[in-house]
Amino acid sequence: MTSKNPQIGGLFDDWLKAEGLHEEVTTASIKRVLAWQLEEAMKEQKITKSEMARRMDTSRPQLDRLLDPANAGVTLDTLIKAAAAVGRKVSLELV
Repeated sequence: MTSKNPQIGGLFDDWLKAEGLHEEVTTASIKRVLAWQLEEAMKEQKITKSEMARRMDTSRPQLDRLLDPANAGVTLDTLIKAAAAVGRKVSLELV
């Protein structure tokens, strides 16, 4: 059975753009993934938050902000330090 509603089957990205939410949601999604990836790398390597903060030459509260998926105000420099602390690199591209 086909729907007569033209909105059904539309792209979620299109809806987010129409609502003016696309950039905000994309930013939050990227931050959540990065925080998750860092936490997973820390778990794999058995790195405590205190040790991670030491490796990054930062404070534990600053690390907590970095790992907080809701905090999107993280600098690229901080992300690069965090990635290096777990032996990884940050890769960015414009598409």
